[in-house]
Amino acid sequence: MKKTGLALIALATLASLAIYGCGGSSSSSDLATLASPHTLLFAEGELTPSGELKENVDALARKIGGVESLGKLIVSKLEESAREDGEPFDFEKEVEPWLGERAAVASQAFEGGDPTDVLVAVQTTDAAAAQKFVDQQAGESKVPYEDASYEGIDFKVGGSKGEAIGLIGDTLVTAEGEKGFKQAVDASKGESLADRDEFEEAMAHAADGSLVDVFVDVGGLIEQSGGEVQPQALQALKTSGIDPSEATAVASIVPGSDQVEIDVSADVGGETPPSGDASQMLGSLPADSFVAFASTGFGERLSKSIDELDENGIPGQLEPHELKKSVSQLGFELDKVASSFEDAGLFATGTRRDNLGGALVLTTNDSSEVATAIKTIGLLVRQSGTPGVTALSGQANGFSVRSSELGPQPLVVATKGDRVAIGYGLKQTLQGLSGSGPTLSETPEYKAAVAALGGTPISGYVNGPKALALAQALVPASDSGFQEAVPYLKAIRYVAIGSGSEGNRATAKLIAGVGE
Repeated sequence: MKKTGLALIALATLASLAIYGCGGSSSSSDLATLASPHTLLFAEGELTPSGELKENVDALARKIGGVESLGKLIVSKLEESAREDGEPFDFEKEVEPWLGERAAVASQAFEGGDPTDVLVAVQTTDAAAAQKFVDQQAGESKVPYEDASYEGIDFKVGGSKGEAIGLIGDTLVTAEGEKGFKQAVDASKGESLADRDEFEEAMAHAADGSLVDVFVDVGGLIEQSGGEVQPQALQALKTSGIDPSEATAVASIVPGSDQVEIDVSADVGGETPPSGDASQMLGSLPADSFVAFASTGFGERLSKSIDELDENGIPGQLEPHELKKSVSQLGFELDKVASSFEDAGLFATGTRRDNLGGALVLTTNDSSEVATAIKTIGLLVRQSGTPGVTALSGQANGFSVRSSELGPQPLVVATKGDRVAIGYGLKQTLQGLSGSGPTLSETPEYKAAVAALGGTPISGYVNGPKALALAQALVPASDSGFQEAVPYLKAIRYVAIGSGSEGNRATAKLIAGVGE
């Protein structure tokens, strides 16, 4: 039963979630009562096709994959695979008649980035028919199943993967092993994910009309990861007002006829979520950028990080309260420079490895102090004997550094007017520094991305064709997985990212625009 035990139910369920779902999840869903309260990832959606939503998904299938019905295609592939294994089944006759309205997938752990301890729960409209299907598949399995019982609930354990499968009430449940099934039974009779206030609050903020909603316990994931998450990254989040140890989020997938939208609502665990509109900065970045991001309040976050670094120092390298003191002896105040920064933009351009470049661009309200700092740093670098250092002249104030270790482009630090840029490539750095010339805000795809986000300020942008062209130049032709994905990736016109806040929750939108 390689394809017709847990694999069949999971794949069929996921196919239905991805293709036939309609409506958003409900925080009162019975399926969450089967998931352990320690669940880190929970995805739920409806299985019943719905008019407009189904039309949108099929429209996307035609544009991305050139198929009329993606759901039928996936089911046919499942049936074909089962036939090749000598264990044929008819999804329409054997599974579809008893499929209920909702299904969910839950995981309590991750290993190597992949979910483990996976539980799949599918509501049924005919529990007896579903049980008959389980009995038939278990009986025909090449690897035997054994009957088991727990708390008065009968189920089967075995098959090639050692999965457990059975009905808990009217819900068909499959788990990676007997332990997982028993945990689902315990959850149904006692404390479950549905009882967690964080889950209830998150799912209440799921988007209307979604295909599927995904709950993520961010804090739980970080705790489970141990030391795998960089302390610097965690500190940066805390500096931004986010306490990742307490964060949870819900992501909702909402398909349209020419786009796929992912709405995220997160309890960031801080006092107030980050906010601000950096769309003007983003739109001013170079028109040929294949990827670009922007944010506000950069100086405030940088100042907090510097204060903490100065207070704590770096063991073995920098004593506490030495950083600011040492910098002030150079002729400028680190606090003034950091606090002067306002918006930040980051972009990258290029079509091949040898012409890749980009820059971090910052606006400042104290250009004099920043210019002094950059001039001083440039002098110190030259005096240190570092080879390849050249002072800029004419177009901007600053310096560049060339070396074989940096590759074909120089590292450039420059300032002009109210902008500062730290970039790779002189041309790219000066483009970002000027904020003039051809910019993203003038390009059709960027305009479409802004329009797709509606009232949500844009903070990130990817040009689909340009990003794909670069990927094709960098990824070896021998990478069959990527080459198979190329025809589908060609349909992506742009990816737009927007962020904001709603009360004490951070919100974000990611929209992928799809063309013919």
